[in-house]
Amino acid sequence: QVQLVESGGGLVQAGGSLRLSCAASGRTFSHHAMGWFRQASGNERETVATISWSGGSTKYADSVKGLFTISRDNANYTVYLQMNSLKPADAAVYYCAADKDALGGWWAPEYDYWGQGTQVTVSS
Repeated sequence: QVQLVESGGGLVQAGGSLRLSCAASGRTFSHHAMGWFRQASGNERETVATISWSGGSTKYADSVKGLFTISRDNANYTVYLQMNSLKPADAAVYYCAADKDALGGWWAPEYDYWGQGTQVTVSS
């Protein structure tokens, strides 16, 4: 069992940056691929970025490539999402999730453990 707690959300102006963190419990953290997902009001949950167990493989949604960076610190059981040049369209509740598989899938239903989410609001 992995428990996840996100932090770092908030209100930012368009063009600004935020860094989300996801702290995991459990010594199996380094065995899991991790992902960041977001869900805006009225929309389905979408994948933002994923990272393999070692951090050696990362994938991004086209809409955030070159703007967002996912990373992880296995020694401190934490995964990060650095978000730059934020737009109002990036506003959503952001969730981190862990996949029992070390390489990880892309789609949300493939992930097994979820945090409660952190709100990101971008003002224009």
